[in-house]
Amino acid sequence: MGDRFKLPLPIWGSAMDGVVDVEFAIAMGKLGGVAVLNLDGVHTRYQDSAPIIKRIAEADKSQINALLKEVYREPVKPNLIAERINAIKAAGVPCAVSTIPARAEERTEVVQKAGADVLVVQGTVLTARHSSQSYHQLSFEHLVRACEIPVVVGNCVHYETALELMDTGIAGILVGVGPGAACTTRGVLGVGVPQVTATADVAAARDEHMRRGGMRVAVITDGGMRIGADVCKAFASGADAVMIGTPLAGAEESASKGFNWGMATPDPNLPRGTRIHVGTKATLHEILLGPARVDDGSQNFAGALRSALGVCGAHDITEFQHVEMVVAPSITSEGKVFQQAQHVGMGKS
Repeated sequence: MGDRFKLPLPIWGSAMDGVVDVEFAIAMGKLGGVAVLNLDGVHTRYQDSAPIIKRIAEADKSQINALLKEVYREPVKPNLIAERINAIKAAGVPCAVSTIPARAEERTEVVQKAGADVLVVQGTVLTARHSSQSYHQLSFEHLVRACEIPVVVGNCVHYETALELMDTGIAGILVGVGPGAACTTRGVLGVGVPQVTATADVAAARDEHMRRGGMRVAVITDGGMRIGADVCKAFASGADAVMIGTPLAGAEESASKGFNWGMATPDPNLPRGTRIHVGTKATLHEILLGPARVDDGSQNFAGALRSALGVCGAHDITEFQHVEMVVAPSITSEGKVFQQAQHVGMGKS
C-alpha cells in the first residue's frame, strides 16, 4: 500500500472474534504485523466480551450454531467501535478494522475519527458491480474518496473482478473464498478456487493495473495457510502479504485461547462456518518470529519466509514473487517414509 501503510512483518491477523481482541491486536502490532478487529463481532457488541468468548469456547458442539446466532443478535454499538480503536492506538501500534459492506459507509466517520489506520471491507465475495434489490449498493469509488485512510476490500479470486476492484482506487485486496480451516463456504455454496491459483490470478491483475498506470494494490492472500510452507507459497504465487487466522488462534494471546470460528458462522439464515478447536500451541512471538520449538512448520513463519527467499535466490519479496513454481502434489511426502511411519516431522498430520 505504498507509504500510506507499511508493516515490518507482512502478516495480517484475520478478523476472527476467537483470535483478535484489543489485547491481541496490540500484541501483534508490537511484533510488526497487524491484527484486524471485526467491527461486526462480539467485541463491539458487548462492553465485556470475554465472558461471551468463554461461552462460545465451552459450548457443546451440538449447541454451538444456536449459541452463535443468539450472542450475535446483540446490536453493534458505535461507542464501542471508537473505544476499541482508541485502546489499540493508545498502545502505539497500527489499527486495522473490518466491516461488512452494508455498514461500511456509515462507519467511515467514526473509524477515521477514532484513529484507525486501515479500513477493511469484507464479504464472502465482493465485486465493483454488485447489485441488490434489498439494500443500497456500496460504491467503492465513493468510499475510497471519503476515506483518508487506505481501504482494503475482499474477498476475490478472479482476474477480471480483481482488476475492476483495483480500478476503484482501493489500496489492497483480499484473496480467497472458503479456504479457511473454520470456513464451510465451499461445502455450503460449492464455491471456491485453490489459493495458489487465486493468488496468481489476482497478482496478475495487480501487474496489469500497474501497467495501465495505476498504483500498486497490495494482494493479501487470506486463509488456507497452516504452516510456514503455505505462507511461503502464497508469496511465491504473487502475494504482497498474507492474512492468517487459525494458526494465530493457537497463540497463548488469542482471545479464545485455542478456538476459532469464521465471520459467517453466526449468519442467521445460512451459516458458512463452524467453530474449531486448535488448542494453545505457542506464544504469538514463537508463531510469527520464533524461535520454533517444533519441527512441523507451525512456528516462526517469518524465519521460514526469509529462508525460502534465500534458498530461491530472491533478495526481497518482489523478486520472490517471480520464482518458478511447479505443481507437485507428492512433494511433501516424497522420501518421507520414516517420518510418516513414526509420526514425526512432516509425518505428524
